[in-house]
Amino acid sequence: MSTGKMNKGWIVLLGAVGLMLSHSAALAQAASPAQAQALEQQGKLAEAAQAWEAVTQSNPRDAAAFASLGVVLAREQKYPEAASAYRKALALNPKLPGVELNLGLAEFKQGRFDAAIKPLSAALAAVPQQMQARTLLGLSYYGVKRFEDAAEYLKPAADADPANAELHQVLAQSCLWSRQYSCALDEFKLIQEHNPDSAPAHVLTGEALDGLGKTPEAIAEFRAAAAASPREPNVHFGLGYLYWKSHQYDEATQEFKAELALDPLHAQALAYLGDMEMKAAHPDAALQFLRKSIQLKDDIRIAAIDLGVILAQQKQYADAVTALQHAVTLDSAEPDVHYRLARVFQEMGNTAESQKEFAKVRELKEKADQKDEDMVRKMSASPPALGSPQPPSR
Repeated sequence: MSTGKMNKGWIVLLGAVGLMLSHSAALAQAASPAQAQALEQQGKLAEAAQAWEAVTQSNPRDAAAFASLGVVLAREQKYPEAASAYRKALALNPKLPGVELNLGLAEFKQGRFDAAIKPLSAALAAVPQQMQARTLLGLSYYGVKRFEDAAEYLKPAADADPANAELHQVLAQSCLWSRQYSCALDEFKLIQEHNPDSAPAHVLTGEALDGLGKTPEAIAEFRAAAAASPREPNVHFGLGYLYWKSHQYDEATQEFKAELALDPLHAQALAYLGDMEMKAAHPDAALQFLRKSIQLKDDIRIAAIDLGVILAQQKQYADAVTALQHAVTLDSAEPDVHYRLARVFQEMGNTAESQKEFAKVRELKEKADQKDEDMVRKMSASPPALGSPQPPSR
């Protein structure tokens, strides 16, 4: 390319850049709140954001301008930038109406649930009847796994919006995971009315019933889930666990094996099969199941305890202590494993360690809420993540 043509190209490019800069400069000089609002009403969001930015540059103490900039950025789904604008507005005027709610919503939209809680709490305190703030606050508590708080705020929101199935689902899970089983059962029954053949609804209803101590009714719900969807993951395990709790070991064995037919690497099903083999005085078969379970997943407490018990019976004391001490790391507050350790140390002639473990047994009181009976956490390590529920529109 000749030098003349190159120079001409640069002149054209620089002219275009100069035109863009002059347009931006003119907008910055001429922008006013009225013009920014007009651009926003016309749906010209990028231009409106630029205009509001110019207003804030002209008057950096204008809290309302920062708030309006945040609204436009949020409409563009630029939530981090919107949140920054809202925070600047609040720093200038903490009493500016609606900004705390908008900030909480921007943080919520980013999945920053912990950051959303403070502004949403402030928004609800300012306007207690504000249902959107209440719903978003409940959902944010759910997102950070504060389920009791989530249920407190979601209950009135769900009552006010009976058709919002997703909201009722999150409330039901919040009640379930905070062990408010009656609340969970009421919500799951509502969900079941809309979808009576839903296997997950039967499972969740069964978990709530079991939490209320109604294990036979829970078994009926799990059987309905298995009938509705025989290949649904974890359903046969859940049913087997309920049979195991009820000492119906033949039925439990059948269900655990059905789960393993669907998922040969289901560590919990293997662990409970091992437990039943141990109870049936079949140590070799039990060890096979238990070791495979621990190899797949090393945080199943019953597998570690049973392994320690069998090894102690076989006088493999050092390995038994290792297994039982691992069980202690999984839950140090349960007395049963300390008792087992005390007996093993006693057999080994280690009186000091034995007495120490017996002392721990005496210190620990039996919990009303035994983890071996906490079906919710047997079925899943955590509840479903937020995703489906939508906050109400403003």
